[in-house]
Amino acid sequence: MASEKAAEAQTAERVRWGDEEQGRGRRDSRSRPQSRSGSRESLAIRSIHSRGQVDPSVTLPIQYRTVSFQIEESKAKDRVVAARAASSAAKDLSDLEWHTISPEEVSKRLTTSRDAGLSGDQVKRRQQEYGRNAPSPPKTNRTLTILGYFFKGFGGILLVGSILVFVSWKPLGEPAPALANLALAIVLLAVFFIQAAFAMFQDWSTSRVMASIKDMLPEQCQVTRDGNVVSVPAEELVPGDIVHIKSGNKLPADLRFIQISSDAKFDRSVLTGESRPVAATVKHTDENYLETHNIGLQGTHCIIGSGVGIVVATGDRTVFGRIAVLTSEPKTKMTTLEREVLYFVLFICAVMFTMIVVVLIVWGAWLRRDHPDFISVSALIVSCVSVAVAFIPEGLPIAITAGLTITANMMKKNMILCKSLKTVETLGSVSVICSDKTGTLTQGKMSLTDCSIGTSNMTVKDLQEKMASSEKPGSQQSLAPFGQLAALSALCNAAELDAAQADVPVAKRNIFGDATDTAVLRFSESLSAGNVGYFRGCWQRVFELAFNSKNKFMIRCFNISRREALKQTLDADAAATFGDNDLLLTIKGAPDVLLGRCTQYVTPSGAVANVDEHVAATLEHVKNIYSSQGKRCLLLARKIIPADMVSAVPETVEYEQEMTAHAKTGLILVGLVAIVDPLRPEIRDVVTTLRGAGIRIAMVTGDFALTALAISREAGIVTCVNVDGVANLDRYSDGGSSSSPPSEEADELKKPNASPFTRGAIVISGPELTTLNDHQWRLLTEYEEIVFARTTPEQKLRIVREFQTNNVVAMTGDGVNDAPSLKAADVGISMGSGSDIAMEAADMVLLDTFSSVVTAVQYGRVVFDNLKKVIAYLLPAGSFSEFWPVITNVVFGLPQILSSFLMIVICCFTDCAAATCLSFEKPEADVLLRRPRNVKKDRLVNWQLIFQAYGIIGMTQTITSFAMSYWYMERNGIPFKDIWFSFGVLPSNIDPDYYQAKLTEASSIYFVNLVVMQWFNLMATRTRRLSIFQHPPVFNKETQNLYLFPSILFSLLMVFLWLYPPAIQEVIVTSPVPVEYWFLPFAFGIYIILIDEGRRYWVRKYPKGWVARAAW
Repeated sequence: MASEKAAEAQTAERVRWGDEEQGRGRRDSRSRPQSRSGSRESLAIRSIHSRGQVDPSVTLPIQYRTVSFQIEESKAKDRVVAARAASSAAKDLSDLEWHTISPEEVSKRLTTSRDAGLSGDQVKRRQQEYGRNAPSPPKTNRTLTILGYFFKGFGGILLVGSILVFVSWKPLGEPAPALANLALAIVLLAVFFIQAAFAMFQDWSTSRVMASIKDMLPEQCQVTRDGNVVSVPAEELVPGDIVHIKSGNKLPADLRFIQISSDAKFDRSVLTGESRPVAATVKHTDENYLETHNIGLQGTHCIIGSGVGIVVATGDRTVFGRIAVLTSEPKTKMTTLEREVLYFVLFICAVMFTMIVVVLIVWGAWLRRDHPDFISVSALIVSCVSVAVAFIPEGLPIAITAGLTITANMMKKNMILCKSLKTVETLGSVSVICSDKTGTLTQGKMSLTDCSIGTSNMTVKDLQEKMASSEKPGSQQSLAPFGQLAALSALCNAAELDAAQADVPVAKRNIFGDATDTAVLRFSESLSAGNVGYFRGCWQRVFELAFNSKNKFMIRCFNISRREALKQTLDADAAATFGDNDLLLTIKGAPDVLLGRCTQYVTPSGAVANVDEHVAATLEHVKNIYSSQGKRCLLLARKIIPADMVSAVPETVEYEQEMTAHAKTGLILVGLVAIVDPLRPEIRDVVTTLRGAGIRIAMVTGDFALTALAISREAGIVTCVNVDGVANLDRYSDGGSSSSPPSEEADELKKPNASPFTRGAIVISGPELTTLNDHQWRLLTEYEEIVFARTTPEQKLRIVREFQTNNVVAMTGDGVNDAPSLKAADVGISMGSGSDIAMEAADMVLLDTFSSVVTAVQYGRVVFDNLKKVIAYLLPAGSFSEFWPVITNVVFGLPQILSSFLMIVICCFTDCAAATCLSFEKPEADVLLRRPRNVKKDRLVNWQLIFQAYGIIGMTQTITSFAMSYWYMERNGIPFKDIWFSFGVLPSNIDPDYYQAKLTEASSIYFVNLVVMQWFNLMATRTRRLSIFQHPPVFNKETQNLYLFPSILFSLLMVFLWLYPPAIQEVIVTSPVPVEYWFLPFAFGIYIILIDEGRRYWVRKYPKGWVARAAW
């Protein structure tokens, strides 16, 4: 231990390797000066991260700030021995100096090269030295874990009951202790251990499933090794690795920035709890290691910009890892389902204790005085334990665990990553899904289809053919302006062509970058005959402002390196006057933002003319045509900035401000381009299915309103012919019906299976959202079909919160700008192809297709449905029918017609197995045809379920079981009138031994009747609304549950085990059952099937009738 601490301290101060490595590090560290470059997002491969990390969001912010402050105290006081672990961590961090030394010195100390990175041998040695780049698993208290297996659920009651029955056997049962009591105590103890073992197995099984799901998202990052940029798993990073970062990435380790774009900002809220982004720098800004801006901390996100950093700490040596070691594993809130189960258990336990108190009061106040020989203290204890056993559904905890494990397996099978099963539970009650468009509803595979120069518009295919023909001798076509557009598309672009695929056709070549830049660069490459790389080399980039959802444009500024590129980029006059030190500002973005900044435009002839009202109207018309076709429209423009008009120094904040100021006016519009992003093929079916399930889908996008409306119609999100706008939202509550849809559309929307919302469709843009008052927001959220266009991240967040007033909201997205709304939604859903920050904020990641959300919603509802079925199955026999024999014994003086031991067998064996099998029930056919569950009103156990379990099934089972048992005794010469209020005193004509023998047989008959009727109750409980013939248990893969029949066979074996072996009969006092009493329960069971079939038929035929309102 001491040696490990010494080694870590030495590493914190300085890391040195072999002499040959040191020499190499010195040479490489001098090879390049310190730099602060523009964004180079194209160099970074998207990082997909794992959720198998310690979540610091609950406890780490306070710890982070504590350690941060203690660093300052440590520097001031220079403490040698810290009294607390946090102080020790602060002292260790205060000794670090990675942030104060130069990037060259960092490279030297870590013996790495900024250009070539580490060698393979270095990586292997350092992996052996430092181990995996992963935090140590949180420490768990094994003792508490094991105790939890035994005492969670009803384990404590079973143990206490077993102890009490042991006591009732001896010494309270002396001088003639009953073996049946001993057997009962042993069985209770055995069930106690069996339940613990099953809980342990299920915990292990569930952990394996969840771990395998998390492994489906391995964390990857882009590093330079052996001179090549490669993608490696984050856990293989070592100190000295050169890591490339881009917008949306999560930092996989602690990094010292050596190259950073001017706009780079990082979200440190996961550690600090502060939402304001931190601007990254190369130079240190604070003596405090945690506060300086030139250190990137593991777990934080790059929300804009790009950069390069050297890994200075991995695993537990990172700030994240150090603080995580100091904190316990964060506590998770109780889920909705857990609360529902807890309320039910508390209700059952309250009733149980009430009944026990009633039994004790009746015995103490009446029976003990008037009938002292009827119930002894020993028998009283057994009766109380019987009441407890009768009320507690011992199979419920096992069924719940099994159901959740099954759900986890289904999520894995359908390529869905859930951070917790709470996500699935909540999805079952989602009523609104706000969906981003790009990459979620669409494929994110964009292609440029149209372009225009001034009033000249053509498709890319036609343009390629014309440019090919213009190269032929004698051609008179002037396509120079389109050449300028292609040149500008290459320059104002962050995407990069894969150099390794130079021989691959342009249409199939791999391009690194976002979907929009990829489409634009592919267009440029197709028009320039593969000369994009050469053309880019003719210009030297000096500034970049990356695209973001607020500005809606990107800027790149260049100096000329080879003047021959001017004629391809500019018109003839501009090319001739362009100075060697002049700057070319290129800009690409949304036409509605940039068109007003353009004072001139390139004409179809290649000349430059002023933009007048007619030209502006023409350009606006072209943009609207593109948008109405569902295409994204981009404007590309340029501006020449003379050298004498630039006063700031590059790579400074002042320079950035000066360039953005130049971009606000005087731009020359080169052209417009239209980009299409095809919908995912499954989207229309997904929208139809979700709408049938009563879930509204609202599109939330940054596109123009016309584009958003066209795509929403194609996706089926908007189906109404007439679409409202902001003018239809009355500002006051008495505004009338101006926003109501046409009567025929209102009638369509009022169909029971569609939606209760009477408003039709509306399209509203981001700027319009800022003008809405609270009443208009309420009206807006009442529409059935809603499209939000030109929205900002802040507006997306507002949209989610407004919907949450009366809805459970899911948000889907995959970009950096979607992260705030993903986190705020009840369920955040990201695509596996999304950015790291989006997946970090989301609760669920869809790894395959968007259609997986339908499966998730379906199983979210099934989890709840199946638990209701389990409870509805367990309560009639395992609670209601077992309770009455005890009450009739205590209150009416009748013999306890069902023995306490057989009660245990029903609860813990015959019913428990079948209840667990109900967790495997497939979704009913109508599960996605009914509206979402109202979490405030639709409880797991409500009066309808109690009425079904107790008033219908339970009463039927109880009455028939009593009738069967007492009828048997009547047939064998023991009239019911002779034992009614007898309190153990028999008439003189009834032999006590004969009476006890027949009572034992009657108890076994009661037991058999319940077991057999539960087989039919099992079949009836499988469906809540559908007929058993519509949802058969066999011969249909979509509905069958083959586990039911082994469970029935198991319960039959339990009956024979406890009733027929003579040795067991003598110990637990049971008896074989006459054959006719085996067949009569089948008739009663068929009656249960018939009355429940009638109930379900009535519910389906009259969904708003009184039977449907009383249905569970």
